[in-house]
Amino acid sequence: METKGSQPEAGEGRPRRRGPTLFTWLSLGASVVIGVAAGIGGFTFAYAKGGSYMTDNPAACANCHIMQDQYAGWSKSSHHAVAVCNDCHTPPSFVGKYISKARNGWHHSVAFTSGDFHEPIQITPHNRAITEQRCRSCHQPIVQAIDAHAASTKAEGDDGSISCIRCHNDVGHAP
Repeated sequence: METKGSQPEAGEGRPRRRGPTLFTWLSLGASVVIGVAAGIGGFTFAYAKGGSYMTDNPAACANCHIMQDQYAGWSKSSHHAVAVCNDCHTPPSFVGKYISKARNGWHHSVAFTSGDFHEPIQITPHNRAITEQRCRSCHQPIVQAIDAHAASTKAEGDDGSISCIRCHNDVGHAP
């Protein structure tokens, strides 16, 4: 504090310049993180044709080279005229469908970016269960008849479960 008759010390009389606050640093850090995420996400979404995955167009699944064989097989299969990829590989509800697509999209993008995936691509147990359920839904009358027969002829130690995919593994992707 300046007293009468004393000389002001250097820096006194001018507003004191304050350094960046914690809030400033946090805001700057959050802006950088959001900017980098938006940039990488935008580039990836544009590069990987992300908007196409929001549709039911089977060609979207073939955006990735690893799915070319499955897409070509579906194009020649008996299911080509009656079902698209989402009919067999996602749950029927709107929310379930997009949760499944988001889940698979995340796993596929990580796997394909890192190069850590099995070739030819393999269905996960989770997606196999969805596909099995979708088979049973579309082919319900024949599945009920088969299940009833299997239950009546079940041997001891047999759990009686029948899997559509076990016997018809390539039906959606082959003639």
